[in-house]
Amino acid sequence: MNFPTQQLNNIDTPFYFYDADLLRTTLDNINEEAGKYDNFCVHYAVKANANPKLLRIIAKSGMGADCVSGGEVEAAVAAGFPANKIVFAGVAKADWEIELGLNLSIACFNVESLPELEVINELAGNLETKANVAFRINPEVGAHTHANITTGTAENKFGIAMRDMTKAIRIANEMPNVNFTGLHFHIGSQILEMDDFAALCQRVNELQDQLEAEGITLQSINVGGGLGVDYQDPDANPVPNFKDFFKTYADGLKLRDGQTLHFELGRSVVAQCGTLITRTLYIKQGVAKQFLIVDAGFTDLIRPALYDAYHKIENIMSNEAEEVYDVVGPICESTDVFGKARKVNKTKRGDLIALRSAGAYGEIMASGYNCRQLPKGWTSDEL
Repeated sequence: MNFPTQQLNNIDTPFYFYDADLLRTTLDNINEEAGKYDNFCVHYAVKANANPKLLRIIAKSGMGADCVSGGEVEAAVAAGFPANKIVFAGVAKADWEIELGLNLSIACFNVESLPELEVINELAGNLETKANVAFRINPEVGAHTHANITTGTAENKFGIAMRDMTKAIRIANEMPNVNFTGLHFHIGSQILEMDDFAALCQRVNELQDQLEAEGITLQSINVGGGLGVDYQDPDANPVPNFKDFFKTYADGLKLRDGQTLHFELGRSVVAQCGTLITRTLYIKQGVAKQFLIVDAGFTDLIRPALYDAYHKIENIMSNEAEEVYDVVGPICESTDVFGKARKVNKTKRGDLIALRSAGAYGEIMASGYNCRQLPKGWTSDEL
């Protein structure tokens, strides 16, 4: 990525810089590849990044929105996403959040338990309306990814077990204020092996056959998201492999006539366009290593501390030979480390450091721990 270093150097650090052109290129690629297949509908997973500037760009692309809170629903609507393209998931929707979705006539609630279904039916009745609902089913398909972001197994807080699927559908079909539309799945995040998605296709096919044998048909199937990005070399692969991703589902799923297939892409949409820009405060020489100390911490980008996640680290102001540093922040916690034994161009106090591929689960997860200010986000359109 070519950074506008002079302009960035005039902004108070730390902050997020978003390449709006790369985001638009990514969105165009998604629309091109998904558009090859009839009835493929893509929703942006707002939890990945809810920066209003990015949301407006994504909404203009024609995507729907996937939300997991009432606040995300409000942010999506404010950014221009049509309410009839919003799907609302989450294991613990509060009454006000459900009522918000009902009043907006959103496309669908992705329901994760029978108690939630009962509440939606009751609240819809109070408002004299009817809610479209899909059931999130745990397909017991393991994903080759970090344990903390695997969600498709039987025993976790998300979704409904396969053994309870038919019972839940029959209960929904007897309720006066809900309209059962289909099934929702999500097996995990940062998945790079298409075989994982192919395994999900096989399981969905089995479930469809099982339901149809019992006289139950589905209007829609939602396979979630999960497509990963190249954190190691973002310049080599700035746009994820959407071609193979959508083709895997087109080849593997046995869709019925008229069925719609829904996707919820988050990380793969915004990760590569975002970079955390931070300034070098000190170079500290240790006993056996040297520390590159920056003014950003895990309050600004928590992924390395939370998941031991890798982000490429670059000095965007130096052309000198590389040296080896532990890149660390100012937070009073030993886990406030962005990378150990990293090769970075020789760095001095004041140099700008870029933590790449930070557009997803970066700014949105920032906190005020240590009474720190939240980082701001700037797009290339503004500079």
